[in-house]
Amino acid sequence: MTKRSNHPYTLRPAVPEDIDQLAGLIQGLAKYEKLSDQVTGDPKRLERDLFGEDPFAHALVTEGDDRLLGFALYFFNYSTFLMKPGLYLEDLYVIPEYRALGIGSAMMDHLAALAVDKDCGRFEWSVLDWNQPAIEFYQNQGAKLLSEWRICRLDGVNLDQRAQSRRRA
Repeated sequence: MTKRSNHPYTLRPAVPEDIDQLAGLIQGLAKYEKLSDQVTGDPKRLERDLFGEDPFAHALVTEGDDRLLGFALYFFNYSTFLMKPGLYLEDLYVIPEYRALGIGSAMMDHLAALAVDKDCGRFEWSVLDWNQPAIEFYQNQGAKLLSEWRICRLDGVNLDQRAQSRRRA
């Protein structure tokens, strides 16, 4: 059990029984980020991707008051320049009424320690440019904002078209 402030909570890896609550937290994150319309995933798929035979990602959850209070979803990637693995934080979310209790910091500490234990060369994530509370939180964690990099993405029709180009070749 981790204890910061006067509020006890438990930080632990997610288990399959957490899927429904985890999906609810993802909805909460999407609402906060004004992206609810983009949550099109299926909790059964999430369960398979986190706990299946060959997991794509991992989740850390914080539990207290008989429910999940927050989560961090992460996966490992690879840095060709460092020639080492990296840890990528896809999402971190704590429900609003439990913020400022040290839960987010505890999850970041846990993930930083995991990255060091796995000999990762870096621990990275993205943050929306308008999300000043998150930017300040991450800067308080010691993070640097990298202004020289931009996120590139293929999804939906564009992803399908690129895949079809390969298949025709």
